[in-house]
Amino acid sequence: MTGIDVTIRGAGIFGLSCAWACMQRGAKVQIIDPGGVAAGASGGVVGALAPHVPENWNEKKAFQLDSLLMAADWWQGIETKSRLSTGYARTGRLQPLADHHACDLARAREITARALWGEAATWWVTEAPGAFAPISPTGLFIHDTLSARVHPRKASFALAEALRLCGCDVITDGSEQGVVIHATGVSGLEEMGRNAGRMIGTGVKGQAALLQFSATEAPQVFASGIHVVPHGDGTVAIGSTSERDYTRGDITDEALTGVISQARDAVPALRGAEVVATWAGVRPRARSRAPMLGAWPGRAGHYIANGGFKIGFGVAPKVGQVMADLVLEGRDSIPPDFRAEKLWP
Repeated sequence: MTGIDVTIRGAGIFGLSCAWACMQRGAKVQIIDPGGVAAGASGGVVGALAPHVPENWNEKKAFQLDSLLMAADWWQGIETKSRLSTGYARTGRLQPLADHHACDLARAREITARALWGEAATWWVTEAPGAFAPISPTGLFIHDTLSARVHPRKASFALAEALRLCGCDVITDGSEQGVVIHATGVSGLEEMGRNAGRMIGTGVKGQAALLQFSATEAPQVFASGIHVVPHGDGTVAIGSTSERDYTRGDITDEALTGVISQARDAVPALRGAEVVATWAGVRPRARSRAPMLGAWPGRAGHYIANGGFKIGFGVAPKVGQVMADLVLEGRDSIPPDFRAEKLWP
């Protein structure tokens, strides 16, 4: 290919979203990834696009809110172009309330949600959660309407197909042309650490499972630290573990068995559901715990989009937007806490 404006290394969700945003503005883009589309953490199955609690507001929460509100139109555009399902639906989320203190805190957050989310979404305490609901010691639940779902692997391939139809293929090798965005996940964090002479980020293993159970329109559930996400294809995703120490990042083990058992205890509807697929992968976590975006310190013309960890798909629309702003138009709207140079010595 000739006349490339942007080379993106990495065909995970950050690399693909940056490519989509750049191509929407008329740039010529190539994506290079030896493993192909969604070969790493983006090939998972859970896809919980859930907000942080509406209090103690900060740049990370504001960025995430903007992205979650962009998501419906963004994913619809990708489905329209690719004619493939991404699994996106804004179905909301349920969380059981364990005691009176939790109930009081949740009701206080109803007020802050109205102030911070405005008319865009609601957060309220309910005693009528519907059939696909977790056990609650108080009989009460938080129900928010901001949370959504996406099927990570299907969404990644739909996005790659939309890009292909726009003239951008994912290739396994090639020469860098134009500006370069490094969206290379865990291996990229390791490379940056060697470059900086300090730990920039690390990989955190996650394990997840798909159960055969149809609850396609039900809200997702977050209970006991576990996400339970009904997908539109008649499966329910359960995940995930967060393992800093691991030997093999690509295999499942007894840790996943425990997560499945906890999910079935929490959501009685799933107690007889068959496990039809499992997944294990390593997710990139920057040392700051926030996404790491912006210019690569000391490497002119090179940029970083990494550290999605657990919120990568949720913030992807906004990540693509701000990275395209920066590399194509020179407009830097990246929050200070996300900037790559914050992690350099």
